[in-house]
Amino acid sequence: MSIVRYQAFVRTVECGSFTKAALQLGYTQSGVSHMINALEDEIGVLLLTRDRGGVQLTAEGQKLLPYFSEMCSLQHQMEETVKDLKGLDTGLVRIGTFTSVSVQWIPFLLKSFGELYPNIEFEILHGDYDEIEGWIASGRVDCGFLRLPAKRPLDVFSLYQDEWMVILPPGHPMAGLDPFPTQALTECPFIQMDEGTDYEIEAVFDALQIRPRVQYTAKEDQTILAMVSNGLGISMMPGLMLHHSPYPLVRRRLERTFQRNIGIALKSLPMASVSTRRFLEHVRQWVQAYEQSVYTGV
Repeated sequence: MSIVRYQAFVRTVECGSFTKAALQLGYTQSGVSHMINALEDEIGVLLLTRDRGGVQLTAEGQKLLPYFSEMCSLQHQMEETVKDLKGLDTGLVRIGTFTSVSVQWIPFLLKSFGELYPNIEFEILHGDYDEIEGWIASGRVDCGFLRLPAKRPLDVFSLYQDEWMVILPPGHPMAGLDPFPTQALTECPFIQMDEGTDYEIEAVFDALQIRPRVQYTAKEDQTILAMVSNGLGISMMPGLMLHHSPYPLVRRRLERTFQRNIGIALKSLPMASVSTRRFLEHVRQWVQAYEQSVYTGV
């Protein structure tokens, strides 16, 4: 059996189509389709159903996917270990990350790390907290940024306490109040973030024992920032989302402090490649400097 076929199968499932998988793997669409057909012929089991909407796992494919994913992960670990043994400053580090870290940290982290280790490559996967934990546990990524505590038994490192802030448009009658009064959250038109299954902001409201006067709901943080800036209401976000905002806003602390603990996690630090461990150490040093700049205003 060929590891290349396993990789084609796993990536096609992740992407939901042959075309997207081919773009990521550097093959043609027909090449990826042929590899999966050959894999199905080899094991005598139909793994995927094909239709105009993309591909879907069969029941048999669902059962076998974890094994193929594990073999691809082991192949990646072996390749990275060989590079470590040869003492090469090369490798591929796969990172799982969520939106605010992707926007506010990742570009600067990769640039500064690349100046030290220009031959180490990166693959970035974007997801929510649960997805990222699953990717780390399954070996799909080498490390990932998370909200701590993690739900799975991983090697985790706390990085940053990200405080929830109230955001208001400039000129709002309550813009000068700091901290922002809790009761006012129930009186002002509120723009709610659709959090999916995370419920972070709901946990804050539960702790405050209030319900905001929700006027609008939106999924994208940039949409909410624009709506607040244009006077459609107030909202709440972790402070990290507000750094370098392109929209004029006023941010105010709550009367009680609420924070999300952002960390980085690996499946096993002792088993991590040298490239991954170097990146982990760089992240910890960089975030420490970043935190100091936030508090000093530098």
